[in-house]
Parts: sequence; structure tokens; C-alpha cells
Amino acid sequence: MKIKEGIKELLDEKFDQYNSKGFIENDPVQIPHLFSRKEDIEIAGFLAATIAWGNRRSIITNATKLMALMDNEPFEFVTQHTAKDLKKFDGFAHRTFNDIDCTFFIRSLKNIYTKHQGLELAFSKGIKPGDVDVKNAIIHFRDQFLKAAHQKRSEKHISNPEKNSSAKRLCMYLRWLVRKDNKRVDFGIWKSISPSLLCLPLDVHTGNVSRKLGLLKRKQDDWKAVEEITNVLRQLDPKDPVKYDFALFGLGVSKEI
Repeated sequence: MKIKEGIKELLDEKFDQYNSKGFIENDPVQIPHLFSRKEDIEIAGFLAATIAWGNRRSIITNATKLMALMDNEPFEFVTQHTAKDLKKFDGFAHRTFNDIDCTFFIRSLKNIYTKHQGLELAFSKGIKPGDVDVKNAIIHFRDQFLKAAHQKRSEKHISNPEKNSSAKRLCMYLRWLVRKDNKRVDFGIWKSISPSLLCLPLDVHTGNVSRKLGLLKRKQDDWKAVEEITNVLRQLDPKDPVKYDFALFGLGVSKEI
């Protein structure tokens, strides 16, 4: 796709504008920023990303509540909890993510850390030679995560790009953990996945702005659209295409475009 004149300059400008400490204050990424330990950041980020749909203030409120229920020590809680400890989550809900889903997620995270060497490897072991994006990483993670006993209802909270889901929240989570720059909004603590493989977290904001700028032709917000828009963004920055998530999301939320 040929990119219109001036688009790169616009997106670079908006990336610099929105990729700042001020962004953290109103975004779910603030939840993992409460912590400094790698495992705490990973778990807090994963749970915050899991419930990151709907009103951002509600997301932040409920993610903060989840951290409090884990005594603000997510790694310690995940790996050391008892069945009795999980009773604390009775009644928790964020939209369709309820206490049943929540306790399954905690049990599955324990399995990931005690038997599969943690969240980073649960993703990165799925990457195959020649992969151009993180699709196989997400699929591998999903397979590992669903090995813990669970109700069928909980599977909808782990998106599946094999079924053409945009996997927006998992792509966002990977952005948080993989990319790194001097603004320190994203953490960059996962070294086994290259930022060049990241995919755009595609939602109503990034999708609509991408179409208005002529960067995305596909009308549905699905995995095919993720591949299309991310390939275009790689023309602008092959090493760090998903940095433009800040620009596209910011332009959408601010209604500048």
C-alpha cells in the first residue's frame, strides 16, 4: 500500500505527543507500573489487559481491586495461594469477566509459572523461524493457558487469532512488555520477542483512524485487518511498528481525526 504524503510525519508527531508519562495516568498500563519486580509487572499487566474493554476508568478501578485482592503482591499470591484464598474473589466482575473466570486465571497463571517457566516463555516459545509477527506466540500461549481445568465460558477471555480474532488485548499486553524507549510507558522487560514482530492492538479507535488516514482498507476489526495495518506500519518503522499505537489511539480518543 502506498502511504499518503504527510502521514508518517503526522504519526511521528502524535507518537511523541502521546507516548509520555501523562499517558500512564489515564490508561490501564498504570496497573503494572505499580510494581518493579518482573513477575509482578507481568501478572498485573496481564490481568489489567484481560479486562481492558469498556470505560477506561472502570477498567482501572477493577484492575486496582484485583491487585488489592491479591494483597498487592500478584506473583506471591499467584504462586502461593490456597483454595481458601480464592474465596476472596467471590462476586468480582468486570462486564462478562466474573469470579469464575478470575479464579481460573489465577490457577492457570500458577500453572504457567510453576510448570512452564513463566509468562514470557509461554509466549516466546511459540515463535517459529520465519515468523513475521506474534500470531504463533499468542496461539501457543493460549494453548498453554487453557491446560488448567476451567469452564468453557472462560475461553472467550483469551482471544484466538486462529479464529480470526483481532486479539486486541493480548497485542496490547505484548506491546507493554516487549517495546522499550526512553519515555518508559512500555516496559521492554521481555527480551525474547523482537518489537519488530509486534502487532497493532486493533480496536474501534485505532481501526477508524487507520481507515480515515487510508492505512487500512478492511472493514472488519479482525486478525486479517491486524495483519494489514501492521504491515503498513512496518513501512514507517520496520523495527518498531507498534509505536504508532500511541498515535492512532490518541488521534481516535481526542477526535482530532
